[in-house]
Amino acid sequence: MDGKTKTLIHGLSASEFAAALAALGEPAFRAKQIWKWLYVQRVDDWAAMRNVPATLREKLAGSYSLEPVRRLEVDGEATGTRKILVGLGDGECVEEVLIPAGDRMTVCVSSQVGCRFACVFCASGKSGFVRNLESGEMVGQVLLAFREHGDRPSNIVFMGMGEPFDNYEAVLKAIRILNDQEGLLIGARHITISTSGVIPGIERLAGEGIQVELSVSLHAPDNDLRDQLMPVNRRYPLKDLMEACQRYVAGTRRIITFEYTLIGGVNDSRRQAEALARLLKPLPARVNLIPLSPVDGYLGEAPAPQVADMFIQVLEQAGINVTLRASKGGEIEAACGQLRRRHVKAGSVGEAAGS
Repeated sequence: MDGKTKTLIHGLSASEFAAALAALGEPAFRAKQIWKWLYVQRVDDWAAMRNVPATLREKLAGSYSLEPVRRLEVDGEATGTRKILVGLGDGECVEEVLIPAGDRMTVCVSSQVGCRFACVFCASGKSGFVRNLESGEMVGQVLLAFREHGDRPSNIVFMGMGEPFDNYEAVLKAIRILNDQEGLLIGARHITISTSGVIPGIERLAGEGIQVELSVSLHAPDNDLRDQLMPVNRRYPLKDLMEACQRYVAGTRRIITFEYTLIGGVNDSRRQAEALARLLKPLPARVNLIPLSPVDGYLGEAPAPQVADMFIQVLEQAGINVTLRASKGGEIEAACGQLRRRHVKAGSVGEAAGS
């Protein structure tokens, strides 16, 4: 893979690529030709760009990589949830997940190698934080999923490894490339960014003018418990977070989805359901309840089905739209919170020590 020394071409916006070709003295139409080869034909070989002069192809091949990521392993059946171990140019890797639902395919994209936010029931941060992904590496995950699935994904969710708002610029740039009208044309409303509650990111997103979906992970209705489960709460406590969410809704007129992982005996009591209802009552909100998926190093368990039913009933009685999300991919460790860093720097595909 040549991405170590060359620029990832999939990390360039259409305007940046047009400017790069203009600097080479190429006419404007040439950038559009190559853009279509990249995102409509999705080629990964310069020689396939038949209507591009060979001299230009050679020049571009010397500066740009066409292989932003590579497929290392795939777990799961072609008709079900699949987890892809994705190799990066520096020998690191991340995991992405393909989730089918009827005739739709959702791709869960990672934004960082590891994670520095260390939620106690999430495997992504167990080996610590390594680095941010480049926008081209995130776009590359979607293109890899396209090839694996055989069709364009219906939905993109930035819910894989990492905190997207901890890599804000690269994530937003990747989204704009994926959304480009002359390229993959994945609608903004079919793209979701999930955050653990990073307020500056929420505030910046409100001003972007792009209609992506926002998902906020809560997992607790009070500061004391959220501090224990999600250390990010010590920096951005619930009161401040909810005020930021209210400003986001007022400024964008968009509904926020709140993710709440149900952990038996920890955050699943009737009292906690009522507290969550009070917390969300001022907002137009949806709630996704997610039974905890097993994670090495965390002893919590999912609650009994009747407890989840009680929790749903309390929220629905308060007028809150709530869904119990089926946890897909648990058998291949691809469910919520189960993605982890697997280290291949030494050339072997094994798990990093402690992951």
